[in-house]
Amino acid sequence: MNFKFIVNTPMGLEKVVSEEIKSLGLSTELENGRVYFNGDEKTIVETNLKLRTVDRIRIILGDFEVKTFDELFEKVKALPLSDVLGPNAMFPVTGRSHKSTLYSVPDVQRITKKAIVEHLKDAFKMTGKLPEDGPRYKIDINILKDRAILTVDTSGDALHKRGYRVGQGEAPIKETLAASMLKLANYDGTNTLYDPFTGSGMIALEAAMMARNIAPGSNRSFDSESWDIIPEDLWTQLRTECEEQADYDKEVKIYATDIDSDMIKIAKKNAEEVGLDDDIHFGVLDIHDLDHVDEHAQIITNPPYGERIGEAKAVEQMYAKIGELMTNFPSLNVYLMTSNKEFEQIVGKKATKRRKLFNGYIETTFYQYWGVK
Repeated sequence: MNFKFIVNTPMGLEKVVSEEIKSLGLSTELENGRVYFNGDEKTIVETNLKLRTVDRIRIILGDFEVKTFDELFEKVKALPLSDVLGPNAMFPVTGRSHKSTLYSVPDVQRITKKAIVEHLKDAFKMTGKLPEDGPRYKIDINILKDRAILTVDTSGDALHKRGYRVGQGEAPIKETLAASMLKLANYDGTNTLYDPFTGSGMIALEAAMMARNIAPGSNRSFDSESWDIIPEDLWTQLRTECEEQADYDKEVKIYATDIDSDMIKIAKKNAEEVGLDDDIHFGVLDIHDLDHVDEHAQIITNPPYGERIGEAKAVEQMYAKIGELMTNFPSLNVYLMTSNKEFEQIVGKKATKRRKLFNGYIETTFYQYWGVK
């Protein structure tokens, strides 16, 4: 069966996500905050297991213009929903509406749910209340400027939940954002990686998995694993392929440090969960005590932003230390995300490239400094 897929992306990361999807042999179309691609049942399995930079893989069930609730009901009911959903499907419906005639989200959800119920009852010759005691199919109806997109989520829990994070600090970055930063830095495990503000270890862990080609979804389950449209042996086959393609013997040098000893304990526990605790050099270290880096090393990090009261001066001193390292080690490459607009002035050097990124709802800049080759 052929499907059209959609993944929503943080603004500024559409191309990063698109390139990763294309690496699986798929063609993509881009919109602001969205990437589209086509595929089949194997695509559902492969993208969920292998994609590092996306949060959910959704199938588009319908894409249509709508301005009345009657129209919404009829257009949803007419979609080939039973090609995907079975008779006992459990299908919670979420909804959003923006700049549209149908602005009441609860009503949009209710009408959509009712239309799906009527479609399934007709398709499977059922009467009365649907059981909804089978596999989960999370439905979403998103209406923007009277254009409705109805999707079903193949992933279940968001894909940043790799299954290894057993602890975290106050403001951890998502695994998917950490992976995107690594992709932007062209990290492949060849050069030594330093994260001097490692926190709970997300960047270091994603780097180790990426360098060794360990599939990010290998340690978790997905809603679509229990769907009738996907043969069970397809999941087994592709999980086995992922395991065979992983290079557990590849030598990587990753130094993940933090001034907070409690955070290092948490980072180590997370690494143990995914079996990488012996492959990452964790340590308690103040950035000011980092006095050596390897040739052509990469610092890829998400430092404090200095937004809390009383933090600004200390954070500026940390940033100045990064500038000092770049001066003392000309081959050093730095990739750093912060909301601090004065970063370049503080380090005394203009970035090679800059890119706007969002860390959750915080607008940041991803500063890229390329060292001497």
